[in-house]
Amino acid sequence: MAHETHVRALAALVIGPDAALVARQTAAELLGGVVPPDVRVHLALPTGRLRARGIRAVRRRVTHAAVIGGVRVTTAEDTFVDLAADLSLVDLVVLGDSLVSKGRATSHSMVAAAAEGAGPVGELARRAAGLVRAGVDSPMESRLRMLLVLAGLPEPLVNHIEYDDWGRWVRRYDLSFPERRLAIEYDGRQHAESQRQWERDVDPREELDLDGWRIVVVLAKGIYREPGRTLDRVVAAMRAAGVRGSIRSTEWRLHFPGQ
Repeated sequence: MAHETHVRALAALVIGPDAALVARQTAAELLGGVVPPDVRVHLALPTGRLRARGIRAVRRRVTHAAVIGGVRVTTAEDTFVDLAADLSLVDLVVLGDSLVSKGRATSHSMVAAAAEGAGPVGELARRAAGLVRAGVDSPMESRLRMLLVLAGLPEPLVNHIEYDDWGRWVRRYDLSFPERRLAIEYDGRQHAESQRQWERDVDPREELDLDGWRIVVVLAKGIYREPGRTLDRVVAAMRAAGVRGSIRSTEWRLHFPGQ
């Protein structure tokens, strides 16, 4: 997909004016960010217009650019802010997490870039930037974290590493409350002989690890199909572990409607 995007971007730049550069969804893909699929090539033009099939051109003055494989693109920070006009809050946080994970930006640079935005789009960019975290391994981990946050639960720590008494690495947890030894893990494995059997075996259990950690395992269906049940499971585990918190907001329903 990255190679295909690169080829389409180069072709679009041949059609566009010399000052054009790749922007928005196309720039995000070339930067290694995670965005919903979009077959169009997005260009930013400082002046003029461009109408061509498969190309979406927007007027934008750009003071800084990045170069990816010989293609000039908007910076990770500018791309993030621009996409606040197109993406939902959750998708924008997923993008921000992925760009930071790729080393294209930092959570602080995202916040700084979003600070000057105006109107509802600027407000969305600022809110999303404030929710971007470093060290996130996958888009589904971002979505799981956002499900918890948008429900008003306390935000867990991202990718906490547990060491033994000799300072040796033991395990890394996707999301956790280390002081209470509670972890929430997204499991995206798809190689079980029977996916249905895998869900039956894993989903209902809140396991106690050998080191006394309580682990809530969440599958894809717990985010896309049964988000409410996932929240109930997490809240129950929090109470059992002594973590204070309850569902205080219904905003999660807007972004995770379930089935």
